[in-house]
Amino acid sequence: MKNKTIKIFLIILGCLLFISFIATLMESGLSSGKIAIINIKGVIIESTSTIEEIKQYRKNPSIKAIILRVDSPGGAVVPSQEIYEEIKRTIKVKPVIVSMGSVAASGGYYISCPATKIIANPGTLTGSIGVLMELPNIKGLLDKIGVKSEIVKSGRYKDITSPFKTLQQDEREVLQRLINDVHEQFINAVSEGRKIPLENVKRFADGRVFTGLKAKELGLIDEIGDLDYAIKVAAQLGKIKGEPEIIQKKTTLIQEIIKGDAETLVRKILPNYQIYYLYSPQINN
Repeated sequence: MKNKTIKIFLIILGCLLFISFIATLMESGLSSGKIAIINIKGVIIESTSTIEEIKQYRKNPSIKAIILRVDSPGGAVVPSQEIYEEIKRTIKVKPVIVSMGSVAASGGYYISCPATKIIANPGTLTGSIGVLMELPNIKGLLDKIGVKSEIVKSGRYKDITSPFKTLQQDEREVLQRLINDVHEQFINAVSEGRKIPLENVKRFADGRVFTGLKAKELGLIDEIGDLDYAIKVAAQLGKIKGEPEIIQKKTTLIQEIIKGDAETLVRKILPNYQIYYLYSPQINN
């Protein structure tokens, strides 16, 4: 009786180990394949979290393709450039497909450029290949209330972005050269990422936004379609047979609220210190 009990126990243990082994194999990539979706929503104010997510999925052999769901009017220059470079590294390992939502303009388009394939909805607002630097000036207000600002500086242009003074012509020229340099970087990124000659990009790189349909005509995107269509394309490029498993990082309501507040803060307080790839309807009208 005792031997029989031991035998039954060993059989059950063996079955459990076998099931665990099969589950591990499937988790490590022997399933039909997984597609990871990374959501880039709102103003791009940092790149660390997005880059970490891209790296995680790039290194995971069970993830056969990555979709960037971009719904962003753009943001700060450096985070946009850092995400762009990370996508360039990733497409050498596995396909990256961009699925554009309502808006994927300026920095939102910048990060999309190097993707394996870009898919947009017909009415997506995209493009806006331009650079923005906003300098608030409160000198007139201070003059009215009798407040004077005294500045001590070590260089002629050290206070060039100060809100307490009127921008002089030579200062404006300095800033314009800076903006032109960053704009040129944007144009080069589009040309390289989309394989469009520089001269062609320059024809429409004046900050204009385009619908998805017009962007396709210009070569800024590849295909018209929604997120479901992007998933089908990703499955094909990732050589996934059957229905792919979708992996997506979930965000909490608190995280969304904090992110929204941070974006509002960036828009209202920090324009002095940042140069933006940012589509702003109020400014472009």
